[in-house]
Amino acid sequence: MSRSSPYPLDQTFTHTAQTHTSTVHWTRIGSSSLPTLIFIHGTPWSSFVWHNLTSTLLSRYCIYLYDHPGFGLSPAPQRTSSASSTTDDEAEDLDPSLTLRAQASAALIESWNLPTTPHIIAHDNGGLVSLRLLLQHDIKFASLCLIDVVVLPNAEKLPFFHLVAKNTDVFTSIPPHLLEGLIRGYVRSATFHPLPSETEDTLSVPWCEGGKQGNKAFVREMVQASKRDTLGLESEYSRVSEMVPTKIIWGRDDKWLPNEIAGRLGEALGVGSEDVIVVEDAGHLIHYDQPSRLAVEVGLWLDRHNKS
Repeated sequence: MSRSSPYPLDQTFTHTAQTHTSTVHWTRIGSSSLPTLIFIHGTPWSSFVWHNLTSTLLSRYCIYLYDHPGFGLSPAPQRTSSASSTTDDEAEDLDPSLTLRAQASAALIESWNLPTTPHIIAHDNGGLVSLRLLLQHDIKFASLCLIDVVVLPNAEKLPFFHLVAKNTDVFTSIPPHLLEGLIRGYVRSATFHPLPSETEDTLSVPWCEGGKQGNKAFVREMVQASKRDTLGLESEYSRVSEMVPTKIIWGRDDKWLPNEIAGRLGEALGVGSEDVIVVEDAGHLIHYDQPSRLAVEVGLWLDRHNKS
C-alpha cells in the first residue's frame, strides 16, 4: 500500500498467543453510529483489494480494514521467546489451517468493542478465517458475504502450489528479476481482464525483492497453500446458514478456484441457490474485473440484512 493510499492503516494492534506475537495494521473509516462492516482479505493480497468497495459503501457503513500479519503493512508473526522449540516449528509457523491468522483476527475484532454486530465480507482464504471466527471464536456476524473463497478441503490444491512445495529450494534460488516475472504472472492470472499497470504493481511489488514481504515470503505462501487444511472445520459448515445470513459470489472465469465450487460451497453451508451468484467475465479478483457488479451485489445484500 503506497503513502498515497486513500485509506491508510494508521492504527496498530498486537496480539500475543502461546507461540506467536502478531502485529496488525488497521483503520476505521466512517462514524461508529453507522452499521459495522469488516473486510477480510486473502492471499497474496492485502486490504488494498477492498478500496473500491470501501469508497462505494463508506457513506452508509462504519468500515474496518486490516492487513493480516505478513501481508500489506503488517509484519510477519514472530515466535514468542517462551515458545517451546520442537520439530514441528516450521509446520506451525506455516499455519496451513490459518488458525494463527484467525486467532489474531478474533483478538483484533474483540479489541474494537464494536457497538453493533458486524457484517463480514471475505475473499480468498479470508473465507476460511471468517468461518473460524464464526464457528470457533464465537464472533457474531450480522451477515456474511463470501467472494471466491478458499473454504472447502482440497479446493485450492492447484498444481503450481504443489510444484513450489516440492521444489522450494529451486524457487528460492531463482534470480530475483526472474522470480518477479513469475509473481507478476501469478497476479495477472487472477483476473479476466488485464489489470492496470499501477494496480498490478501495488499487488505484486510487496512480494518482489526489496518489497515489504519479499520473494521468499511469496514462495512460503505458495507452500502454505499446497498444505491448506480445514482441520475438520467442514463438519460444522451445515450450521453456518442457521447462524448467519450468507451469500456467495464467484467469478465464472476464476482460474484459481473453478466456479463449480460456488455451488458445492452453497450446499455445504446450506445457502439457497438464490444467494449463490456467479458473475460473468470475472476471475478470482472480481474486485477489478466487475467492480460495479460486485458493488451492486454487495450493496443490495447488506441493505437486505441491515437491521440498524
